[in-house]
Amino acid sequence: MPAAEVPVSVELVRRLLDQQHPDLADLPVEVLANGWDNLVCRLGEELLARLPRRAMAAQLVAHEQRWLPELAGRLPLPVPAPVRVGQPTAQYPWPWSVVPFFPGRIAARSKPDDLWSAAAALGGFLGALHAPAPSEAPVNPSRGIPLAGRAEGVLTGLAHVDPADRAAALRVWEAAAATPAWDGPPLWLHGDLHPANILVDRGRISAVIDFGDITSGDPATDLSVAWMLFTAEQRAALRRAYARADDATWERSRGWALVLSLVFLTHSADNPLMRGIGERALRAVLDQRPTARCT
Repeated sequence: MPAAEVPVSVELVRRLLDQQHPDLADLPVEVLANGWDNLVCRLGEELLARLPRRAMAAQLVAHEQRWLPELAGRLPLPVPAPVRVGQPTAQYPWPWSVVPFFPGRIAARSKPDDLWSAAAALGGFLGALHAPAPSEAPVNPSRGIPLAGRAEGVLTGLAHVDPADRAAALRVWEAAAATPAWDGPPLWLHGDLHPANILVDRGRISAVIDFGDITSGDPATDLSVAWMLFTAEQRAALRRAYARADDATWERSRGWALVLSLVFLTHSADNPLMRGIGERALRAVLDQRPTARCT
């Protein structure tokens, strides 16, 4: 995990709250996660404080602050739109956020009880999210782009795949890369949608979190989540709920699932959770059974 570029701690959270949001300063603060990009602390029973650990992550927080409040109202599942915005100080150089706390566990650890209903719910969520984005929306150099832009990484990643699966994976990649590129307007995308960014509470998908990679572009990037969580039949249910993925988009989404599975497998030696997501996605991508078309 990359080292923090500035010291972040519970004590820093308390100081920032006292200076900028004193009405929240008496709430209990405890570390919930200290990840690659952010220190995340519980703030009482209903809130979280998110402080970037690195300059790159600070830009992602700024994107969430700018765009999530605008998008949240039209989405059928809760998303962590900031309820308070923190400003840089002499002691801490970046913007930071206070966001709602959503109960539940990530889908990578606790699958929904009814995966068919979950597939439909997620398809409906993506159908609502994937609206045309304005020209000033964030652009990500590696997500939402034509698949050709990921070719070098895929060919490198295939070297780490079991030789018994390599030829099949290459065929999947070649088929996806040969499909027509997205020619519609850039659509809003989550940008990093996988089972560790989906919450499950009481057996149902309850929220979609971590929009730091929010971007615009080809919806196939987000639709790749269908291969990370669902069977072929359940993927078809997601596609029906989404309602507008043509065959080329669906084929590209399978290609994106391969792209991301190779990323997770190549870069998760110290993260068994993400490696498990990568392994499941690769197995689903290599399943050659046809899936039902959207009708």
